Amino acid sequence: MKFFIDTADLSEIQEGLKLGIIDGVTTNPSLMAKLGIKGEKAINDHYAKIAEMVPGPVSAEVLSMSYEKMISEGQNLSSIASNIVVKIPMCLEGIKAIHFFKQKGVKTNCTLIFSAAQAIMAAKAGATMISPFVGRIDDSSWDGIQLIEQIAHIFSQYTWDTEILAASIRNPLHIVKCAEVGADIATCPLSAIQGLVNHPLTTIGIDKFLEDTKKFME
Repeated sequence: MKFFIDTADLSEIQEGLKLGIIDGVTTNPSLMAKLGIKGEKAINDHYAKIAEMVPGPVSAEVLSMSYEKMISEGQNLSSIASNIVVKIPMCLEGIKAIHFFKQKGVKTNCTLIFSAAQAIMAAKAGATMISPFVGRIDDSSWDGIQLIEQIAHIFSQYTWDTEILAASIRNPLHIVKCAEVGADIATCPLSAIQGLVNHPLTTIGIDKFLEDTKKFME
């Protein structure tokens, strides 16, 4: 399973890259706004900085809901760097735009997926990736991991090359569960990725090792 880091913070991306396990980045203007980055030029410049840092895919989101504007924005975003993936919302206009970009060889990430039916539509249209929102589904008293499993099972029956990008990951357990049921990618906050290394018995073991080492060195 690939790991993407979900952030617009360059320092977080750099810290994640030091781990040697980050395969890509997902971000959006909302995350950028939290950092004070606003306006089309500033946002595009920031996407360019991220794309230069990261060798893998960088999802950059369109803001419009009409087909024509999605195409215009998507073409602009994809021109920023060769590893930009155009993130498009799940809707009928979005499906049309995904089909257009598939024909043009532009990679897309269909976001705001909350059902297997939506996943099928996006895959049929030619989305490079789909983003089911695990955490948000859990918040609605449904099972986000079960949806990932269902989509993975459906996709395994066909020759679609659409990757399942599990989004809205809240914690390390979400990552493990997504890996168990066949997600191709998990996009996560840096804290969730770092949390994968934690285990109380490991902490106890390290403390014991340091204690014994100190005695040996005395």
